Amino acid sequence: MNELNNLKPINEWFKKLDSRPLIISGPCSAESEDQVLNTARQLKEIEQVKIFRAGIWKPKTDINSFEANGDDALHWLNRVKLETNMLTMVEVASPKHVEMCLRHNVDILWIGARTTSNPFSIQELASALQGMNVPVMIKNPLNPDINLWIGALEQINKAGISRMAAIHCGFYPFEQTSLRNIPKWEIPIELKSRFHNLPMICDPSHIAGDKQHIQQISQKALDLNMDGLMIESHFKPEEALSEAQQQLIPSELNTILNRLICRLSIKNSEDYNPLGQYRNQIDSLDAQLIELLAQRMNVVSEIGDYKSEQNLNILQLKRWEKVREQGTELGKSLGLSEKFLTQLLRMIHKEAILIQNDVMNNKK
Repeated sequence: MNELNNLKPINEWFKKLDSRPLIISGPCSAESEDQVLNTARQLKEIEQVKIFRAGIWKPKTDINSFEANGDDALHWLNRVKLETNMLTMVEVASPKHVEMCLRHNVDILWIGARTTSNPFSIQELASALQGMNVPVMIKNPLNPDINLWIGALEQINKAGISRMAAIHCGFYPFEQTSLRNIPKWEIPIELKSRFHNLPMICDPSHIAGDKQHIQQISQKALDLNMDGLMIESHFKPEEALSEAQQQLIPSELNTILNRLICRLSIKNSEDYNPLGQYRNQIDSLDAQLIELLAQRMNVVSEIGDYKSEQNLNILQLKRWEKVREQGTELGKSLGLSEKFLTQLLRMIHKEAILIQNDVMNNKK
């Protein structure tokens, strides 16, 4: 039996983690002692929040981005523990990070999406964690590769870590979407279906990229029977030095938590019905299809502008025949029927003609 099916449930990690869903919150980055402590003091008033998270070492995406306060911030987290009695949680990306966190009594470590994407980094962290009795949460990789995610989980587990969870934070999109990351819910669903005892946490903040979407994503995660949520908060998000749009004021977090509905799950595995999970996969894929179609029609509109400027006909038969042939051949190779493909491509082409016609008429 795979060792990932022998993990400890989160309520056995620490005595205070006895409620479900588990709520983890705190700032994207530890910016100052005042910011960390003020945020923690406000989060302490929210009963559901059991773990205080903070970014101590932030990877710089450009030369001007904020990279947090490193080792100094670990002392601030010790004050958080003393004042609030919350557990603390920090992202680690190197053996040195692990050493520093354990030296400063950080309770839980998490591995970020960029690190999960690099098997060499995971191996170094696994070596540093060998024999250490500390819980570790592992985010999905940047790209939707479930095997890469599983590989990271297995490496850390083989280091002797039995208190372990996966964090679903979505996947980096090539095209711009309404969310920061594409959820692709079917991937955490598949991971959970393979490893029933693997705790699953959702990170709505990084999926959303904007706090207006956090409640909806959080509810979806709970509907999928995830074990908890990791949501970023800041006592003054308008002054945040990183990810200001996706951080909530603790009072806003409290409002969202009070609105969430925690549905009952089936405890007996013999009663487990996969229909709901299949439907959730379909819902996720449908959402992606619709977003891709919307992106396609945006390009169609730009083509309409160009045709109008160049005085070209809307209908270009040779191009349409090429699109139809390529789409049909690709679809047939993937197991779709020719009849279905013909109808689908005709509908898409018809909508494209209507959009270009509207664009060109509005130019007159």
